[in-house]
Formats: sequence, C-alpha cells, structure tokens
Amino acid sequence: MTHIAYVGLGANLGDRQNTLHDAISDINALENTDVTRVSPFYRSAPVDAGGPEYINAVIQLATTVTPQLLLERLQEIEHQHGRQRPYKNAPRTLDLDILLFDNICCNTPFLTLPHPRMHERAFVLRPLADIFPACHLIQGSIQDLIAQCEHQAIKRISP
Repeated sequence: MTHIAYVGLGANLGDRQNTLHDAISDINALENTDVTRVSPFYRSAPVDAGGPEYINAVIQLATTVTPQLLLERLQEIEHQHGRQRPYKNAPRTLDLDILLFDNICCNTPFLTLPHPRMHERAFVLRPLADIFPACHLIQGSIQDLIAQCEHQAIKRISP
C-alpha cells in the first residue's frame, strides 16, 4: 500500500541550501520512497532556539514503508549530514521531521503524528501550503494557521 507523507526539512549550520538539496536526493533514493513534490525554500529565524537563520522546505513523499521505518531512515540521513543533538533545539546541520503521514494519528515516545507543533510554526506552514494548499489540521485550515503566525519572520528565497 502506498502512503502519502509530508516531511519538513531545515538547516541552520553549514551550507544550508545545498544540504537541503542533498537531503531531498537522499530521501528520494530510499527504497520504496519517492519524493513527489518539493516546496520552495524559505529563510526563517529560529523558533524557541538560538543560532543562525534556518533554511526550510517541505516535501511530499509516496512510500510503502511504515511511519516508524521512515523516521529511522530520516534520522540516518540526518546523521550522515552531521546532525548532532547536544541539547534540545541545538543548531543543526539538518533536521527532518515527519509532519503528516496519511491521516494517521499516533503518540509514542519516538513519534507523534501529526507533528505536535507544526500548527504554530510559519516555517512549516508556509512551505506546506505551497504543496498542499487544501491541508486542514485539527487546529484549522492551513491559511488560518498561517495568519496566526504572521509575527514569525519568514521569507521565500526560491521559486
């Protein structure tokens, strides 16, 4: 069975844009997983963290793997790109978050779906709206949620 998933990408250390391009290629190379849509890239200030500005994007995937296996594979890609976790919300070379996976809702120690804070973050909502404008979360429509995040600095940097 093929599933549709949305993954948020972010980086605020190193060559951020190239890292995101490379990560998208790495994800597309995963067995039983194809990247089907890629949002424009955005520049955003860190939220609840310090460090340099982030470059963010969202991709849509078609995959036959489980959410848990997808998470494991994404974490392997983060590690390959030098991701370290010295403390909560530390600056990072690459951050990959499963935002949505079909209509699955789950809350385990390792994975919560939908992503628990995505409705509060312009750096997730704006690129997600570019590739999934009909998205509706329990908290409201994506357009309404974006309006609630107007105070968060974000700028589109690629078409």
